[in-house]
Amino acid sequence: MSERASGRGGVLARRAGVAVGEAVLAAVVAAGVAAVGLEAFATVHWPAFNSSNVTRALTTVGQVVALAVLVIAVVLLRLRKWVQLAKPLSWGGLSAFVTVTLGMPLAATKLYLFGMSVDQEFRTQYLTRLTDSAALHDMNYVDLPPFYPAGWFWIGGRFASLTGLAGWEAFKPFAIIGLAVAAVVALVLWSNLIRADWAVAVAAATTAVTLAYGSPEAYSAVLTLLLGPALVLAWGALHRPGEVGGDVTEPTAGGWGAVLGAGLFLGLAATFYSLYFGVAVFAVCLMALIAAGLAIRTQHTWRAIWPILVRLIGIGAVAGVLALTVWTPFLLKFLSGKASLGSGSAFHYLPETGSRLPLPMTEFTLLGVFCLAGTIWLVLRAGSSRRAQALGIGVVAIYLWCLLSMAATAAGTTLLSFRLESPLIALLSAAGVFAFAEGARAIYQALNEPGRFRIAAAAVAVAGAIGFSQGIPTVLAAEITTAYTDTDGNGVRADARAPSAVSYYRDIDAKLLEQTGRSRDASVVLTADTSFLAIYPYYGFQALTSHYANPLADFAARTAEIQRWSTLKTPQELSDALNHCRWRAPDAFLFRRSGDDYTLRLSQDVYPNDPNVKRFTVSFPKSLFDDAHYRITDIGPFTLVTRV
Repeated sequence: MSERASGRGGVLARRAGVAVGEAVLAAVVAAGVAAVGLEAFATVHWPAFNSSNVTRALTTVGQVVALAVLVIAVVLLRLRKWVQLAKPLSWGGLSAFVTVTLGMPLAATKLYLFGMSVDQEFRTQYLTRLTDSAALHDMNYVDLPPFYPAGWFWIGGRFASLTGLAGWEAFKPFAIIGLAVAAVVALVLWSNLIRADWAVAVAAATTAVTLAYGSPEAYSAVLTLLLGPALVLAWGALHRPGEVGGDVTEPTAGGWGAVLGAGLFLGLAATFYSLYFGVAVFAVCLMALIAAGLAIRTQHTWRAIWPILVRLIGIGAVAGVLALTVWTPFLLKFLSGKASLGSGSAFHYLPETGSRLPLPMTEFTLLGVFCLAGTIWLVLRAGSSRRAQALGIGVVAIYLWCLLSMAATAAGTTLLSFRLESPLIALLSAAGVFAFAEGARAIYQALNEPGRFRIAAAAVAVAGAIGFSQGIPTVLAAEITTAYTDTDGNGVRADARAPSAVSYYRDIDAKLLEQTGRSRDASVVLTADTSFLAIYPYYGFQALTSHYANPLADFAARTAEIQRWSTLKTPQELSDALNHCRWRAPDAFLFRRSGDDYTLRLSQDVYPNDPNVKRFTVSFPKSLFDDAHYRITDIGPFTLVTRV
């Protein structure tokens, strides 16, 4: 047994080393292609995407060129000629596709999809926080560790520090480069699991649909790109019927390479996005149950589950070690008893799309037909293809999660199933590629192998790829437009129209630094204009909404305290209240003016209503700050009040 284990260890080390080396090389190529492309786009003064079709036209040209490179790579791989050239060609083509599809439409703005609006505001704030310091810390609250996984944002912060960019400005290039890297790493994984030419096609298809439906949330899109091969790895680790009875003749890693790969993916998910981590864990556990059932049926003994259980524990151990790199500070704070978990409302959101099952295969569109083909293939090949089994279990897991999410509404919460449309479409699209490849081969053989059939099938595939790809900017039209209509951290609107009040932030920042005499990360600011905190790394006394607030912060109690302050009668009462605040009190207030009052727009969770946030105004009489303890400065529509 020891000799066998030693052999497996050698195989594992060799195969893992080759795969990791290739993935690193591919990532370097992708990062280089994306960085060069984005820099090239930035050298030209382009018109705004929402007022001209120039960048849309150039996006289509770039996509066609990138797809042509991928076609050449597929042909070379299929003919087994110049394979060492074909691989870097596929990496370059895929990363170029990502870069031009997102980078060209956004070439005239410094902001990423959705600008700094709504959800993208808190994401930008998180990146700004971790650009200012590499220490893991809550994006908003001064005294708390992070609750939302910091992995993507921490890496983004190091990217911003390396390039000398502010956090808000680094968001766009880091998101695009990160997606390009993830796409080629997924390609490397696929190429180690299936035929190399098919791997390029599958990676290209899943990348295209992920860009269309998942790229606004860049950190989850990275996981979506890797989900398909990760599920195939997990199934390979847990379901190994060929090893029953020890009849394996060729040396293998005994499934431990797949255990390592699946564990690394789950660990990455835990550090990037809790929801996708939960869904992926759910899918892997479902695989383990199915594998155990099949093993018991085949071997007629309950002992058959032990190898499966051991590998499942191995996957969990690898994932757990990675997860602790970002979750340890929060767990220590919570377990210390020094902070209590408030009534977090992160799951209190149920849009219309979350109240029904996503069924893209029923839509009469190019993507719908593709997903329908994938669905048919998953069903037909469920008994004979391990790829179909793995992807199929992933699809079933997503649908079960959606049903559980809808059922959870009866208990006053959800499981945020509306965010699972992107990974579902990615899995069905991967299956669609296999359906097209195997279906075309079957038709080719049924028609007695006509000479030009392969060319015709390739033409259909390329036409479909171009047709879908050139429509991606249309799918993302609202997100791209917002990137041009939002005012960036330099006080500029990329569509050349008059900027919003954000243009005054630079003056506010200068006054805060001057009047407090402290660095930005040493001051707490109470403001409803939280985009200010997304641009400059001041800490906030209160978050934008409860849904993105750290549950240790007690969002509702902080809001109640702010409301109580507004009812006080004298400056001395306010000073006493601030001095005895149970949390670190604000060092400054950034208000809007309204007559004889200063105002803040706060929010309240009103789930199960949709929208799930209620906005309301809290007014502070100006007389509350008529005291030597406060310095008042009017800047544009804002009033800055600093405590002396």
